[in-house]
Amino acid sequence: MSEKRDYRDTVFLPKTDFPMKAGLPAKEPGILARWEDEGLYRQLREARSGREKFILHDGPPYANGNIHIGHALNKVLKDAVVRTQTLLGKDAPYVPGWDCHGLPIEWKIEEAYRKKKKNKDEVPPAEFRQECREYAAEWVAVQSEQFKRLGVMGEWDKPYLTMAPEAEAGIVAELLKFAENDMLYRGAKPVMWSPVEKTALAEAEVEYEDIVSTQIDVAFEIVESPIEELVGAHAVIWTTTPWTIPVNQALAYGPEVDYAILHIHTQPDGEVAKTAHVSHVLIAEALIDQFAARIGLADSHYEIVWRGKGSDLAGTKVRHPMHHLGGFFAEPRPMLAGDFVTTDAGTGIVHMAPDHGEDDFELCKANGITPKFVVEDDGRYREDWGWLPRTDERSGSVINPKFNAPDGPICSDLKEAGALLSASADYQHSYPHSWRSKAKVIFRCTPQWFVPMDKPLGTFDYAVADAGLLGGAVALGTQADKTATLRETAMAAIDETRFVPAKGKNRIGSMVEGRPDWVLSRQRAWGVPITLFVNRESGEYLVDKAVNARIVEAIRQDGVDAWSQENAAQLLGPDYAVEDFEMVTDILDVWFDSGSTHAFVLESDNWPDLQSPADLYLEGSDQHRGWFQSSLLESCATRGRAPYRQVLTHGFTMAADGRKMSKSLGNTIDPLKVMEEYGADIIRLWALSVDYSEDHRIGPEILKGVADQYRKLRNTFRYMLGALGEFSEDERVGVAEMPELERYVVTLLGELDTKLRTHVANYDFDAYTRALLDFMNEDLSAFFFDIRKDRLYCDAPGSMERRAYRTVLDTLFNALIRYAAPVLVFTAEEVWSTRHPANDPNGGGSVHLLEWPEIPAADADASRWEALRSLRERVMEAIEPLRREKVIRSGLEAEVEVPASAVPEGFDTGDLATLFITGTVTLGDGDAVTVTKSDDAKCGRCWRLLPEVDEDGDLCNRCEDVVAKMDAAE
Repeated sequence: MSEKRDYRDTVFLPKTDFPMKAGLPAKEPGILARWEDEGLYRQLREARSGREKFILHDGPPYANGNIHIGHALNKVLKDAVVRTQTLLGKDAPYVPGWDCHGLPIEWKIEEAYRKKKKNKDEVPPAEFRQECREYAAEWVAVQSEQFKRLGVMGEWDKPYLTMAPEAEAGIVAELLKFAENDMLYRGAKPVMWSPVEKTALAEAEVEYEDIVSTQIDVAFEIVESPIEELVGAHAVIWTTTPWTIPVNQALAYGPEVDYAILHIHTQPDGEVAKTAHVSHVLIAEALIDQFAARIGLADSHYEIVWRGKGSDLAGTKVRHPMHHLGGFFAEPRPMLAGDFVTTDAGTGIVHMAPDHGEDDFELCKANGITPKFVVEDDGRYREDWGWLPRTDERSGSVINPKFNAPDGPICSDLKEAGALLSASADYQHSYPHSWRSKAKVIFRCTPQWFVPMDKPLGTFDYAVADAGLLGGAVALGTQADKTATLRETAMAAIDETRFVPAKGKNRIGSMVEGRPDWVLSRQRAWGVPITLFVNRESGEYLVDKAVNARIVEAIRQDGVDAWSQENAAQLLGPDYAVEDFEMVTDILDVWFDSGSTHAFVLESDNWPDLQSPADLYLEGSDQHRGWFQSSLLESCATRGRAPYRQVLTHGFTMAADGRKMSKSLGNTIDPLKVMEEYGADIIRLWALSVDYSEDHRIGPEILKGVADQYRKLRNTFRYMLGALGEFSEDERVGVAEMPELERYVVTLLGELDTKLRTHVANYDFDAYTRALLDFMNEDLSAFFFDIRKDRLYCDAPGSMERRAYRTVLDTLFNALIRYAAPVLVFTAEEVWSTRHPANDPNGGGSVHLLEWPEIPAADADASRWEALRSLRERVMEAIEPLRREKVIRSGLEAEVEVPASAVPEGFDTGDLATLFITGTVTLGDGDAVTVTKSDDAKCGRCWRLLPEVDEDGDLCNRCEDVVAKMDAAE
């Protein structure tokens, strides 16, 4: 018997140098270096010059520390937006930026001073600011490289920095527009204040944490009232901030609340109340039971001796529990009607400290009662204050729990005065904390600079085409309604803006609708100064366009150090005497800095590729109260419109178990380490696969799953590269001439194209990535490629069927590599350059210079193929048990009978055997799919079991013809 021929050298197996193992951590830096050497970003700008623009304006991260996983998600999302818009053929430049001023950097420099036993107050301000500037510059450089390592493409050689003199001048120019339009005022209002950082805080700089506080009931003796029964009784207040009692100036009641006087005729059981010299108390009737429980008062211990409405209390006065200290404390306190008083908790009577509460301030102001400014910037009482001054050995910071404790100095003194009815350190509630120091904040009344929310914007002419103090000609907007307030203008702008997800509109809308006046001032050193001269006699700030122009130009030349007393005369000019004016020493809220970026970036000649308003702002959902809002207010006040057309928000990245990431819990994921282990493309694939609109998760197992998805996608491209070896245009087949399966796949590609365009328009990148992966894994690898690999390997190279398959592969490749490029920026470049190396006369260059593909039209009836694929799944399920039991080794050894009724019209049994990758297929009358082992012999080349093969190792008719032609050619 003669030896059978080995036909392996006659099979056309895919060949490619593209490796299965990615090796991304080692490979990606080299690709980055090549992009930089070739000036890829500048090439893109030139290629898209003159096209429709799409401007994503970068919200500046803070220049302080290495990037974290939240930074990575944010920057990858932005990069995906820019790249997909670029792929659509638009001119989409990206200018990154950094927020450089502010407290965290100042703190770092102060920490270094403390280690060196150095006093910040003894360092010249300019020298201190220079150290802050150098610190920020160092982290800008570090973060810039880290963002580039993620594959984020942009103007990295020319970012915007809020600490650049040009930017600082731009910020000052915007501030002075407010001043010129009378949209600034200095007033004393309670603002959120951090005693640790010694500065006012904006709402965006505050986070709320659950804490346990001391709650106390305090009795204020009624000394005067139109109602005789009230005199000698005690009005009882309840508070969770004992430290505010030393600044009490009034009590508030609800005009419509029902009140009662309780006659306490038996000693209470509560330890504190036993020491109180109180027998008649005034409280809201609805809160008697809660009050009695707090002080240990049983029903039999008291009786109601008077009832009345809150409105009956008008004209009533009380005296402070510490009235024996004299001075401020000896003055009677009025009881005032307050609409904010409720019966939800407490006693229905609220103590008023206008220094430390917004409602308190407004009610007292309306009644001619002014703040006393007794708590200093470190949270301690003034030295001259009559109760617990900072010189008292019992004095302490008002945020110190021990200071407010039931046995602390406040409660101890009230107890000794016989006014403390209850005190317990068990009240759980949410309380604002500084997000930087994590310390509790207080409401503290201090002189600050504000932007009014409810004053008509008035005389500012938005139609002016002059960019004003910064020079240049930039259209700022259209003429706005001059009678509208900033709040009304901002609310109208919100209505005109697209929010993704849509719920963002209600979120920012409710914040703007209810927000107080914007507090602009901070009492620190590292920031942009509030460049105002205030007349010492009138208290009014100077409005003079010539002076303002000199201020802006000086800061453009020398940065914020130009705002100094030494330069006052030069800035004021010859028309004003220096001694008549005070230079404001406060700095601007850093949210005003970043809120002005649209002005000094989008409208600047420094970045001529940009334009205003931006098409998109994209940040975390916390920026509804931060950058989105400060930018909105700044632009509405100076331009009468929002600085953006669309706002996209993403959620926060949580640990794999859904908990917040924390170093103490050891559940943080460092993107730098992930890139070292997996590569940047894995982070990108994760970031663009999660539902970023909500909080989302990451962890080691999640990353392993992403890496598995990546390997499948990589191997799909690897297969296409090998299968397309030496493909030429001479081989191409028109779609109309192709077999129906090929036309069906082109139809599917067209459907995918439509889906992806929709996902790009909606910034729905998880749906975009999922659709791409599903198509490549399910429609191609598991279906089309699986079926057609036999044709690729065994058909004659010149056959129309094989040429049609390779034509579709080429169409798929050219589309899919473009679709994948915004997601897997490095891998897409590697794949493209493998097929089109730099010296390729038919291609070369970067994949990222390509535009969205044009998909040829195809007329396949997709519904017929969906039915056939469903039947194919049933066949594969029926084959699997026989394969698992080793009855057969593969579907090629199977004879399959399928229900004739399940086969769409136009498919014969040969077609079905090809599509199911089985030996033979027959049609049956029943509903079941049956599988038996074939008795046919196996072709020695294609391995199919067919009746036409005489014995194992012989060739089927097709293979015999192909081999004969190959032999003849040799």
